[in-house]
Amino acid sequence: MTDLFLLGFFGLFLVFGLKRPFLWVCAYLYVDILAPQKIGFGVITGVPVSLVAFVAAFGGWLLMDKKVRPTFTFRQVLMLFLLVWAWFTMQGAEFPYEAASKWDWVWKTLLFAMFLPFTVTNRLRFEAAALVMVLTAGAIIISGGLKTVFGGGGYGTLSLFVNDNSGIYESSTISTVAIAIIPLLYWFTRYGTVFPPSLPVKLFAAGLAGACLLIPIGTEARTGLVCIAMLGLLVLRESRHKLLLMVGGVLLCIAAFPFLPQSYADRMATMMTAQEDESASTRVAVWEWTLDYAKAHPLGGGFEAYRANSFTYRMPQTTGEGNMTSTRFEKVTDEGRAYHSAFFEMLGEQGWPGLGAWVLLQALGLYQMERLRRRMRNRGDPQLAWLGHLAIALQYAQLIYLVGALFQGIAWQPFIMMLAGLQIALVVYAKRYDSPHGATIGERLAAERAAAAASARPDAVATGPAPLR
Repeated sequence: MTDLFLLGFFGLFLVFGLKRPFLWVCAYLYVDILAPQKIGFGVITGVPVSLVAFVAAFGGWLLMDKKVRPTFTFRQVLMLFLLVWAWFTMQGAEFPYEAASKWDWVWKTLLFAMFLPFTVTNRLRFEAAALVMVLTAGAIIISGGLKTVFGGGGYGTLSLFVNDNSGIYESSTISTVAIAIIPLLYWFTRYGTVFPPSLPVKLFAAGLAGACLLIPIGTEARTGLVCIAMLGLLVLRESRHKLLLMVGGVLLCIAAFPFLPQSYADRMATMMTAQEDESASTRVAVWEWTLDYAKAHPLGGGFEAYRANSFTYRMPQTTGEGNMTSTRFEKVTDEGRAYHSAFFEMLGEQGWPGLGAWVLLQALGLYQMERLRRRMRNRGDPQLAWLGHLAIALQYAQLIYLVGALFQGIAWQPFIMMLAGLQIALVVYAKRYDSPHGATIGERLAAERAAAAASARPDAVATGPAPLR
């Protein structure tokens, strides 16, 4: 029954896409995030839904979609460089079989991120793409949040849709993504047009945001707590009542603490005693090994190069109880430990050129979103308020991701690359809107109609979306 439902839902995407080809782009977003082929147990496991959606998205755009003049930006050039460079480093990878397995999904992730800005060309498409991404991730998050509430959480034991601790279903990754989509949820409660802001929409967004905050508790991922702290700082930045918000946040944490599982509190406490925690100790050791590895392999060792690591570190072992305790340090030898950091992942696998391009890609995204939000704020045009605030939401989502990426190897995470694609599309759209010569006839007519409506009703704000074609 599960297989039939998933195949039927995917089939509806394909059928409706015959009239609106952009829906095939949304279908790929849905498939790449949720991975329905991993959820089912029968026929769907043998159907290449990801490949079908991938081909449909590209083919639909090439053959059927009404196109706006495509613009290839510098960030897309960086993505293209990373794609070519990753292929180059894979040729001399230390672990060819494992490298080829990772390459199978990395090239699709980068290619689709470069392609996405060509298809997202009006407000409704921005909203549709973001909505599919948020709701698809939200389905996973709601499931995990409910299980957390009813006592089904725990480190490495929170059961989501699949029994696969990889991709978005990995505990730290889903915790990072869950917190990163909260700014987008807030945007939908103010500027959404598919589901216009209303009490039901706001209640659902609040419930989903609550589930997002529960995911780090259910997974007991320490990275999730760090991402929540980053979200708090970003909310503080936007607030006009910073002191009141800080006091309220502290009181809320104090009130929530008695309801937290003891296992969660114990695991979070290890953040203060990193030297006594094996996971934290191995991370530091892996990072030191990666720096040494980069000295010998400045161009990188290809995907999965971490499998070559081997190191020895000292771990404290405490025995006894109460005041009668003794601590001795024992040498522990470990090997093949993952990078536990997107930055060191890029350095070890793609070397200094790859790391430099990836950092520049991220830095430009933050800069462009900040510049865009300021430009829209200075214009003070209520017609474009949605655009500036979407830039804020995408910037904050990226900042939360980068904080989470400090402690997990998610440099190529598809969900985040999709967000980068939306950022690129937003910058291109804003430039086209600013320049009538760069806009399509339809966009100019829509802008003129909106301006005429605003002149007739000064207190009105046109929110009607363009056709989803």
